Amino acid sequence: MAAIYTALRPLLFRANAEAAHRIGIRLGRLGQRVPPLVRALHRSPKDPTGALRLRAFGLDFENPIGIAAGLDKNAECVPLWTQIGAGFCEVGSVSAKPSAGNPRPRAFRLPKDRALVNRMGLNNEGAKAVAARIGGLGSRRTRPLAINIAKTHDPGILGDAALDDFAESAATLLPHADLVVLNVSCPNTREGKTFEDPSAFAPLVERVVEERTRLGLSTPLLVKFSPPASVDFDPGAIDALIDLARDRDIAGFVATNTAADRQGLVRSSTAAVEGAGMGGLSGAPLRDRANALVRHIYGRVERELPIVGVGGIDSPEAAYERFRSGATLVQLYTGLVFEGPGLVARIQSGLLRCLERDGLSTLSEAIGTDCCVNP
Repeated sequence: MAAIYTALRPLLFRANAEAAHRIGIRLGRLGQRVPPLVRALHRSPKDPTGALRLRAFGLDFENPIGIAAGLDKNAECVPLWTQIGAGFCEVGSVSAKPSAGNPRPRAFRLPKDRALVNRMGLNNEGAKAVAARIGGLGSRRTRPLAINIAKTHDPGILGDAALDDFAESAATLLPHADLVVLNVSCPNTREGKTFEDPSAFAPLVERVVEERTRLGLSTPLLVKFSPPASVDFDPGAIDALIDLARDRDIAGFVATNTAADRQGLVRSSTAAVEGAGMGGLSGAPLRDRANALVRHIYGRVERELPIVGVGGIDSPEAAYERFRSGATLVQLYTGLVFEGPGLVARIQSGLLRCLERDGLSTLSEAIGTDCCVNP
C-alpha cells in the first residue's frame, strides 16, 4: 500500500491541500463500502500476545493508534479508519451550528518541513447532521469513537451565549460518542480567542458536565490543549488548567492542538511560509513541544488521567517516543498526509519491534518511562 500512495501522492499534491483532502475523503467514502479490499491493502501486523492492546477511559482499544480531529470533520469515513487498522478515531471539530469556515484558500502544505498550515475556521455540517450520520452507522461502528466539539465559528457568540453553544453541541453529540473532546484551544476562529483562560475554562467545563448529568450519561470528557511556546515552557498556566480539570471530572487530556506560531519551520523558504499565512501549524515541527507537554502533564497526574498524544507523529519512532513521554494513546493527521494510510500499520509494526528491542511485553509498560515520575 505504501507503494500505491507513493505513486498517487504527486498527483494529489498537484491539487491544493484542501482539494486533495476532499478527494481523499471522497475516495475513502467509496473505499469503505468494500471492506475486504481496504483491509487487504492495509494489513495490520499480527499481535498474538496483545502487546498493543490496552484499556483507557473505561474502553478497550485493540491498538493505541488513532485518527486525529480535523481529518474527518463530519464523520464521513468512520468505518474506513477501522478498516485501515486504527484503534479509534476522533471526528470533528463539530459545532452546534453548521459553518462554512474561513474564505479559501485556507489550507497549505510545507513539504520540506513535513508540516501543514490551516485556517479552516471550523468548517463543519453542524452537530445535528454529524449526530445523524454517526447514529446511522449501526454495526459498522466497531471501535471507540471520540467527538471533538468546539464553539460555532461566529465572533458574535460570546459569554453566556458561547456556553449555551457548547452545551447545545454536547446535548446533541454526547449520546453518540464514546469520548467527547472539548476543543478549548482552536486558534483558527475569526475572534482568535480560546477557552484556555481559566476564567473561561472553568464555567465551560462545568456547563458541559451539567449537560452530561442532565442526560444521565457518564461519557468521559477530555480537554485539548495548545502546544507550549517552547520545550522549556513556564508550566504555571497549564498547571492551573490541569488543576481546574481534575476538580471538574475531566477524564484526560489531548496534547496538542495546532500552533499559531511558526517555530520549527527550518527547511521551508520564507516565501513558502509567508504564502501559507496565518493559521494553525501541524506536523513534524510540533514534535518536540508536544512531547514536552505530554511529559509535563504525565509528571503532574501520572496515570490518574490518561493523555492522548498528537502532533508530529509520522513514524514508529515518533509514536514510541510519545508513549515513553507519557501518552496512553496517540493520533495521526499530518503524518498521514505525507506518508499515506499505510502509516497506521507501519507504526503498529514498528512499536512491536521497539517493545521486543527493549524487552517489554506490552506497550503499557513503556508509558511514561522517559518521564521523571516512575510509571
